[in-house]
Amino acid sequence: MKQPLALLLMAASGFAGLGYQIVWTQQFGLVLGHETAAVLAVVAAFFGGLSVGALALGRRIEASDQPLAWYAGCEAVIGLWGGVLLLGLPVANPAVLALIGPDASPARHWAVAFGASLLLLLPATAAMGATLPAMARLSTAGLAPLYAANTAGAVAGVLVTALVLVPAWGLSRSAALCVALNLACALGARALLQARPAAPQARPSSRQPLVLLAATGLLGIAYEVLCVRVLSQVLEDTVYTFALLLAVYLAGTTAGAAAHARWPRLHQTPALLQALAASVLLGMGVLWGADVLKHSLQPLLPATLGGALALESLLALAVFGLPTALMGALFCQLCAEARAAGQPFSRALGINTLGAMAAAPLFGVALAASLGPKSALLLVAAGYLLLAPRWRDGRWLLPTGATLALAVLAPPLAFVDVPEGGRVLSYRDGAMAAVSVVVDAEGVARLRINNRQQEGSSATQHVDGRQALLPLMLHSQPRQALFLGVGAGITSGVAAQWPGLRVDAVELLPEVIEATALFRPALGRGPAPQFINADARRFVRTAPLRYDVIVADNFHPARSGSAALYTVDHFHAVRQRLADQGLFCQWLPLHQLDLETLRGITASFLAAFPDGVAILASHSLDTPTLGLVGRNGPTYVALPAGHAIGTRFGLADPMAVLGSLVGDNTSLRRFAADTPPNTDDRPWVAYRAPRITYVPDISPRDRLLALLGQLRLDDGRWLAPADAALAPRVQAYALARRNYLDLGRRTVPSADPAVMLARVGPGLLAALRLSPDFEPAAEPLRRLAQALAPVDPAAAERLRAGLTTVRPPQEGR
Repeated sequence: MKQPLALLLMAASGFAGLGYQIVWTQQFGLVLGHETAAVLAVVAAFFGGLSVGALALGRRIEASDQPLAWYAGCEAVIGLWGGVLLLGLPVANPAVLALIGPDASPARHWAVAFGASLLLLLPATAAMGATLPAMARLSTAGLAPLYAANTAGAVAGVLVTALVLVPAWGLSRSAALCVALNLACALGARALLQARPAAPQARPSSRQPLVLLAATGLLGIAYEVLCVRVLSQVLEDTVYTFALLLAVYLAGTTAGAAAHARWPRLHQTPALLQALAASVLLGMGVLWGADVLKHSLQPLLPATLGGALALESLLALAVFGLPTALMGALFCQLCAEARAAGQPFSRALGINTLGAMAAAPLFGVALAASLGPKSALLLVAAGYLLLAPRWRDGRWLLPTGATLALAVLAPPLAFVDVPEGGRVLSYRDGAMAAVSVVVDAEGVARLRINNRQQEGSSATQHVDGRQALLPLMLHSQPRQALFLGVGAGITSGVAAQWPGLRVDAVELLPEVIEATALFRPALGRGPAPQFINADARRFVRTAPLRYDVIVADNFHPARSGSAALYTVDHFHAVRQRLADQGLFCQWLPLHQLDLETLRGITASFLAAFPDGVAILASHSLDTPTLGLVGRNGPTYVALPAGHAIGTRFGLADPMAVLGSLVGDNTSLRRFAADTPPNTDDRPWVAYRAPRITYVPDISPRDRLLALLGQLRLDDGRWLAPADAALAPRVQAYALARRNYLDLGRRTVPSADPAVMLARVGPGLLAALRLSPDFEPAAEPLRRLAQALAPVDPAAAERLRAGLTTVRPPQEGR
């Protein structure tokens, strides 16, 4: 057969294989609870299946007189099993959820994650492992060109699937294309290829190449998973980030395999191992300087999504380029040495991928958490050096000495932004993320995940407390409440102080739960929530209880895996977890969402809660937080009873609770009209949301005012019948709030109270004339009067009189 046709089929097969990996990673993430867990589990399952296929079938294929039938059959099996998973995963997922349970131990969670992924993918991945030995019997090309073509196709599969197919088509249709590609490869092979005679098999003379193949497979994938882990603290950690890192890694191995076929200087194993150790150390140096490099390159690239992705690709290339090129060359060289030692290629491939399979659980889960990324990466460098020790060779001693020096002298590979005068209060590397708590010069503590997501702050206690109390007060008589996401623990901690309320708080990362202890003193004495270390999606589907109130934290939808908490499927599961007339509130970080993404999330919410309404947590212009509220039954709100706990959070007045309403169901539906919902199968929000992360469009305050301009409280169906007469007061409150926020957006602050009074006084008084209930406009006027009294008593008195006129004491709250 012609060599180009074999290379084309290998490229198409590689495209489909990595296309499946992108799709299956996202699908398994819906069950396993975090994209990091899914990535590690699917990587291990892929390499485990490749190993089984190469070891169990490869030798028979190499000795067979019908390798063409084997190749076509393997491609057909991959495609057919891909089709089976299209139909079968929705059935298998509940079984996997049941095996893990609502609050499984880490050991059980990871055991099921790796075991279930391996078994579910095994028929397809085992067939993948047999395709390369089969193609080696059909092609006149050498191993290196076939391997390069396969990995080049894999690069294209990663990029096209992640950047084009899944956002446009969704997961199922993208997987269906991969199925079609495999079946086309099977048919094309039968029609166009011819087999070559089997080569005589020499008697094995050495197992040394196999030992090296197993070890280098382990170390190569260990380098990948550890560097991805570290880069997630520097890059934006979106769905695009992982795809780009994987594509660059594969491209490097492709280049190395192609170079091995052309350059004889790459045919020396000891030199390659020494160079790999040195390149790992250089890669670590890039990681230490990654943040500086990122900020140096940023001004040189356009401020567009393409420019942002190019920046992430360049950083990935700096970390992965040289090491992965050497890995590709080393794999080809060791396979050649194995063949010369009488070991068949299938055995070499199977042993190499068997070592690679162990990397995800060993380095990605165990060593990254117990030793930290720095020590784990130094073990990788040391591993390459110890595979070919040259105790008297300076070329070996130099990287060895550098490894030891870095182990003793270098700082941890951890990125924590510490402001001037601040300090790190806590830092923990976990199996899935790094969690830090930093205190600034003013004593404000902030909790961050992977140095990107701020999950809580001691300075936001007022707003965090309102996010707990508003849903509870809108329900009015809650007995059991569930909080999805813990953050700093302030929201669920405030809720736990509600008399007679049981509070369960679910958090995926145990390191976050530990960090909440640092924020607990700010809440004072009192009951604490019951923290549960579990995935929110899984807990909602498997927990035994039904809750009166469920509150979901304002997850950043652009971050890895978070968009899965904003799908129709998840919102339906939440509704099933509610008691009769139970209330669900989904908080949304409006400062981290563009309006198009918000429309999609709103459409998804309304698919599960058709008569839902919208509330606002506070009047912050820079970090506005919107709440979508719905009930398991007709959605309405009633004038709540006063609660002493609400006083410190500005909610002592029941009208302040009702006044949090900003959008009725009619205006929400109008806002989300013609926007497709975000679903588990078509998770387009995960691909849309990063745009504002990479390239901000407008300021949060402008976005808030634009949203409020589209929401109304006109239909009146949101009030309980007994409180229908309050509708005009709530509508007036909403109009006063809109004017108040617009005034704040336009006002330039001044330290001079007289200047500030001239700038905001008329507007605040006008807001109070619209709604005397609107306390947020009265409080700054009282503060201005107090500030003016020592310097201009007459002006202060006039201000107090004006305030009394528009807001008589009997109407004050």
